[in-house]
Amino acid sequence: MAKEPKAPKTAPVKETDPTKMSRRRQIIETYRMSKDSDPRLGLWLLGAFLVFGAIGFGLVFLAFGGSTFGLVFSILIAVLTGFLGMMIIFSRRAQRAAYTRLEGRLGGGAQALTMLRRGWTVEQMVGFTKQQDMVHRVVGPPGVVLVGEGNPHRLRALMISERKKHDRVIGETPIHEVVVGSGEGQVPLPKLVRHIQKLGRQVKPAEITDILQRLRALDAQRPKVPLPRGPVPTSMKGMRGNLRGR
Repeated sequence: MAKEPKAPKTAPVKETDPTKMSRRRQIIETYRMSKDSDPRLGLWLLGAFLVFGAIGFGLVFLAFGGSTFGLVFSILIAVLTGFLGMMIIFSRRAQRAAYTRLEGRLGGGAQALTMLRRGWTVEQMVGFTKQQDMVHRVVGPPGVVLVGEGNPHRLRALMISERKKHDRVIGETPIHEVVVGSGEGQVPLPKLVRHIQKLGRQVKPAEITDILQRLRALDAQRPKVPLPRGPVPTSMKGMRGNLRGR
């Protein structure tokens, strides 16, 4: 009796969603993508390991003297501090490389906003034009932050329109306006997240919950337009916790 032909084996599908990747896979993918924009990343990491390791070794060796225990313990601390320093440098340079790849890309500002920590709610493209100008909304301790990216002249009218819509819904809640760019009065993309975080704390956590509930009614009337996705935006969103050492 003839045997039935076996079904051809298919190659396993490579997982592309960073939120479903293992920690090891996230680090490897982050390094690979950062290496493309920062060719000297490997040298920076090696240098950080050696410098931080040498500092840790020296401090512990001086504290314990030249005993065998002191030498072994110094080596152990050197390895640990070396890895710690390497991860700190890796985090900083990986974020810088990601920002570099996002600059000039459609929706780059929206993807950079995903680097905000807990306590912030980001809504992408709450307002937009046919020319691909867009306004994003961030709700957090400063209140409501409208972030615009695109042509500054077209954005002016769009930002005014969005501010009026939000004013009618959230009342006296502070509204801040930020435009992403390199021109006068604009905030460069690499500084966007820090700029928003420095706006201060003007509303309480309980008030933020009420603000979000009020904004749901406004958002329900909006058409949803998906942002373009790609490897760089996805990596920033899925790996931000890993880069921060969390």
